[in-house]
Amino acid sequence: MPSVTVKLYSVLSKFFLKRKLQTLIESPTHNPNGIVSRPDETIAAANPSFSDDGVATKDLHIDPLTSLSLRIFLPDSAIVSPKSIPDLRVRVPSSRSLKKVSDSGVVYGGYSPEKSGRNCRKLPIILQFHGGGWVTGGSDTVANDVFCRRLAKLCDAVVVAVGYRLAPESRFPAAFDDGVKVLNWLAKQANLAECDRSFGNRMVGGGGRGGGGVIGGGGGGDGRRRQIVDGFGASMFEPWLAAHADPSRCVLLGVSCGANIANYVAKYSVKAGKLLDPIRVVAQVLMYPFFIGTTPTPSEVKLCNSYLYDKSMSLLAWKLFLPGEDFNLDHPACNPLNSGREVPLKYTPPTLTIVAEHDWMRDRAIAYSEELRKVNVDAPVLDYKDAIHEFATLDVLLKTPQAQACAEDICIWMKKYISLRGHEFSY
Repeated sequence: MPSVTVKLYSVLSKFFLKRKLQTLIESPTHNPNGIVSRPDETIAAANPSFSDDGVATKDLHIDPLTSLSLRIFLPDSAIVSPKSIPDLRVRVPSSRSLKKVSDSGVVYGGYSPEKSGRNCRKLPIILQFHGGGWVTGGSDTVANDVFCRRLAKLCDAVVVAVGYRLAPESRFPAAFDDGVKVLNWLAKQANLAECDRSFGNRMVGGGGRGGGGVIGGGGGGDGRRRQIVDGFGASMFEPWLAAHADPSRCVLLGVSCGANIANYVAKYSVKAGKLLDPIRVVAQVLMYPFFIGTTPTPSEVKLCNSYLYDKSMSLLAWKLFLPGEDFNLDHPACNPLNSGREVPLKYTPPTLTIVAEHDWMRDRAIAYSEELRKVNVDAPVLDYKDAIHEFATLDVLLKTPQAQACAEDICIWMKKYISLRGHEFSY
């Protein structure tokens, strides 16, 4: 059974969260721009220099029409010393934001990495969607920041956490549209970076500004690098992703309701196909997905009053997320096993599912994984004993051995899809 501390926390959090949900239902607001955090949630500031854990972060606002935002987590293993062996990483002290990484005197400031490619490792991308029952949470909350830092270090990957729009300000399909928009944005970034590298390989002699958003080199044939820029002269591509992200190794990871978004985005990537080139979704991880349906499963009957998110609170969250005319527990956003599938299950990327013993939603997640295995999709289930919903991502449980073990288990499974050929089992 869960500890006394977990039980007490669950009782208190359910009391306050239920009051919040009921208040939002009684006086909902509609704002297409949405919000990505709540005033009562603790936010972790971005730190563009490597901190004590060796992960640098920065925030981006990628859609001028909505509040859609991202937080990028870059591990220091992305920077390789030219004098070291390939596996030796440069460690940047937290007290400094500058580090010399090449003989030519290029300085890494923690915000704009050196883009020549000589000292930059290409790392896989983990596109992460936070939890919070559609109405709370954010990419920049303290709990999500700690979890994503852990992922970045353990998986040796660039983590892109999505701050999607929340309900009831932005109801379905806003959060799903945001997930798709970010995946398309990553593809665009990869293409812009490739174009920039192509221009960088040319030696230009003329000066002045080139057409089509390209700045030319200086006079005298000095071979200055061309760069793709916007109308204000700023780089159009994100430098961290351009220098370090490998778009051919992209994993979707969703937590609770974020798992619903990840699963939707995975299906979209199958439909989009080559339109997303060079982005390739190689796997997805669904952590205690926020699935529900009209016909109750055994766990939904037995654990309807379970810890943290029980059935009554989940129904309140779904009422806030789905518009009144669309409220149906077999809606595609709720139940992945309904008959109205646009993409056959056999095309789903390899899917790891995380479930908890005391989570009332566990059976539907397990059933979805079983259906995937029936069509030969690699879809294992990791079932954690004495665990509750969000046991590996909840702020008060992040330091527990079980939360740490779950993150390690995820990275071990993910390794066979994101590691370079020949290194799948090097951990």
